[in-house]
Amino acid sequence: MRAPATSLAALPGAQSLLAQARSIILRPRETWPEIAKEDSTTASLLTGYIAPLAAIGPVAGLIGSTLLGVRLPFGGSYRVPFGSALVSAVMQYALAIGAVFAMAWIIDALAPRFGGERSRSQALKVATYACTPSWLLGILGLVPLLSFLGLFGLYSGYLVYLGLPVVMRSPEERALGYTAAVIGCAIALFMVAGTIAARFIAYPSLFLPVR
Repeated sequence: MRAPATSLAALPGAQSLLAQARSIILRPRETWPEIAKEDSTTASLLTGYIAPLAAIGPVAGLIGSTLLGVRLPFGGSYRVPFGSALVSAVMQYALAIGAVFAMAWIIDALAPRFGGERSRSQALKVATYACTPSWLLGILGLVPLLSFLGLFGLYSGYLVYLGLPVVMRSPEERALGYTAAVIGCAIALFMVAGTIAARFIAYPSLFLPVR
């Protein structure tokens, strides 16, 4: 006999987080309608989903750069001093969280232009869950040489494309244009954020060999 389906929102703590992340990545078409109906608040999304997942990249980068070291393209390697790496990680974490809310603002502001319905809470859902692949791939920061695999984070754009018609109620035939507009604005936003973050990235004056 088949067990009854369990609501993602009803699952406790980490189990719910992992179930939601797995579901949006593996079953996006079936998961977006569930997300659209969720009674989520900004606080619940921030503390229960955004904050823990957005921390993966900064924490992994902190460990990878200080313990394993960073390989230089022209040869050699160095370990970043812990204090400097910690400042970089905190800054990257703050920018990652801020970027989600900025992306949600963009999604909400553009909704009427593409036949969608404005809703800050729904827009935050799209931004939050669409960022899931990028956040999970942050684990690659443990091994800087594998950072190129972060390109798989482009899957986030596909999740935006699938989520906008369902969550923001925009016509499906306008989803591609809506997605392109959101991604275009997001790229500009992330370039600015990257410029800011670069000021806090530590590059020590002495290269330390990695053993």
